[in-house]
Amino acid sequence: MSTAAATQAVIDLRSDTVTRPTPAMRRAMAEAEVGDDVYAEDPTVNRLQARAAEIFGREASLYFPSGSMANLTAIKTWTRPGMEVICEAQAHIYLYEMAGVAAIAGCMPNTVPAPSGTLTWDLIEPLIRPHIYYRSQTALIELENTHNMHGGTVYPPAISDDICERAHAAGLPVHLDGARIFNASVALGRSVADITRKFDSVMFCLSKGLGAPVGSMLVGSRDFIDKARVTRKLLGGGMRQAGVLAAAGLIALEETPKILHRDHENARHLAEGLSKIPGVSIDPKRVVTNILIFDVASSGRTAADVCAALAKHGVLGGATGKSTIRMVTHYDVNRAAIDRALAAIATVLGASS
Repeated sequence: MSTAAATQAVIDLRSDTVTRPTPAMRRAMAEAEVGDDVYAEDPTVNRLQARAAEIFGREASLYFPSGSMANLTAIKTWTRPGMEVICEAQAHIYLYEMAGVAAIAGCMPNTVPAPSGTLTWDLIEPLIRPHIYYRSQTALIELENTHNMHGGTVYPPAISDDICERAHAAGLPVHLDGARIFNASVALGRSVADITRKFDSVMFCLSKGLGAPVGSMLVGSRDFIDKARVTRKLLGGGMRQAGVLAAAGLIALEETPKILHRDHENARHLAEGLSKIPGVSIDPKRVVTNILIFDVASSGRTAADVCAALAKHGVLGGATGKSTIRMVTHYDVNRAAIDRALAAIATVLGASS
């Protein structure tokens, strides 16, 4: 890292998972009332679960150490080994969750690419297996909102509602990987309950843009959550005095959605600045939440090379392909830091800011 960069805090745009708990979260954690959650006796965890269910208009919810475990629990609860799960070709459950769908749930992902990561029934229907006993059967449809690897794109509610309705008519449940569903809610100006009401189960993360240090939630019917609790224990997700973590989750759930719009504004500002730097390709109009992916192919350098050079200037991003870089805004990066990041990118790519 350069001397100048060393005098300033690192600007970490690799992910919104790097957010640090706020002072209010830390106080709540220190003061949390706790019990043994495996016995369902941790009052803070119980409050978090009840509040999450209330916000999403569901009967129940369950606290998990991670979103990956919550997604896997949902999949394993809805399916049996030897069945198939339909998802988009760059879905997080397919690319970044250690092939748990296959390795642990025993299911085969059946994938299809979709523009902007947004599946439609026309793309899904041909993947549904006929009811022939020697064919693997379709067990579940999975959507992702916002879609990570398509740059934080948001599902139009009319499309996701249509998929759910048609899936239910075909006898299929639909699970939502809503890791950043509050970002989608802010972008759409509609409540999370409204945009997820037709899904059979929803996972969302407390530890990304909402800023809690640990944890994700799974919401659904009481019967589904009762079954999911058994699966969570099977996967090693039974926690004891987890209220010290859930306390931060409660703060995150109540307070951070109010300020997510700032992250979206900063992401758009970053995208607009990037679009003016020679060697960078990005359409700022496609940046609607807090994730953006840009291409540096025309600079003649690889994404890994550019990221390594940026790190020396105190700016961290993540290569997602040979020439593509992902950056994610969050509440620990303000507008001044975004401008510093743009200056560093312009310097690295040999352009003026």
